Amino acid sequence: MSIASKQPDKKASKAPEKIKVSGVILVDKPKGMTSQQVVSKVKYLFKSPIHDSKKAGHTGTLDPMATGLLPICLGEATKFSHYQLDADKSYQATILLGSQTDTGDADGQVVAQSSIPTFDDVSLATIAQQFLGPQQQIPPMYSALKKNGKKLYEYARAGIEIDRPPRDIIIKAIELHAIDDIQICLTVTCTKGTYVRVLAEDIAKTLGTLGHLTALRRTQVGNFSIDDSIALSALEDKDLDSRHSQLLPVDACIDIDAELVLTEEQCARVHMGQRLNVSDSLIGKLRDYVASNAAHQISHASEVETNIAGSDIGTGDSMDISQPLQHELAVDIRLLNEQGAFLGLGAVSLNGRLQPKKLIQR
Repeated sequence: MSIASKQPDKKASKAPEKIKVSGVILVDKPKGMTSQQVVSKVKYLFKSPIHDSKKAGHTGTLDPMATGLLPICLGEATKFSHYQLDADKSYQATILLGSQTDTGDADGQVVAQSSIPTFDDVSLATIAQQFLGPQQQIPPMYSALKKNGKKLYEYARAGIEIDRPPRDIIIKAIELHAIDDIQICLTVTCTKGTYVRVLAEDIAKTLGTLGHLTALRRTQVGNFSIDDSIALSALEDKDLDSRHSQLLPVDACIDIDAELVLTEEQCARVHMGQRLNVSDSLIGKLRDYVASNAAHQISHASEVETNIAGSDIGTGDSMDISQPLQHELAVDIRLLNEQGAFLGLGAVSLNGRLQPKKLIQR
């Protein structure tokens, strides 16, 4: 026997490639677990000898004390998770009046106390109106925001206070109702980056006292509802096939309706990263959609230019602000093949140029 014949057949010994688990699952996060712990548990529950579930992430952190909707993206769906990171979110919370904690919720230590004035639903409705609309909010020290690569809560635990610039938020809907003489029920819909703990503290201060959260439940993320979620314990009780049946499609996070069907040749080209000229297909509702979104981008750019022009920029400073041309502005759309299968996202402009943006692997 020759030496060459003794060499192992690497192709024959190679383990079969596992099936990548891809999709979105809506989990009702239990109290006491971090969001990342829930993600790790979900990854484990979808793992099998033939399934790969290593790639996963959530679409917005919930505090350990909080419960409720936590959309988790697996596999190819993680490419589109930012659409839900940026989405509006709704919460239901309970505010306990009369005391303030260092964390803003029941997991912290009481650091101050105050008497509680009398209140009713009428006075609470007046207070709620004061918090409706655009405003700025200073993030809490007990948060996962980072300063010099270190999380703020790490500084807070060391007794170090870090300067935090205020962030722009919008409270889109808010209701306050009395539970009893010391507790208030808060229901709120807000933009990303809003800390309900801080909102609760500010509401208590407006009422003339102190307060902190004793319960927080997320009920909505974008178009996802808590009613469509599954408890982590219920997911664990299911067999593997039933768990897979809970998965939403890989594009479930995307809130774009506009779509373009590509030919087999065009599909091959976009998967190679090539640009296409799709002028002939850019008609009707699709063209209207691209034109409308391009016009919105121009309007936003004009607002930014106006704000910069009105700022305190020195006369010696210069900024090159060129007005974008509407027919050149790219707008994200869905890409499908001729069988109707989702390919990913592309950016198309009114001049007919299509640039592949985020494509999934099948």
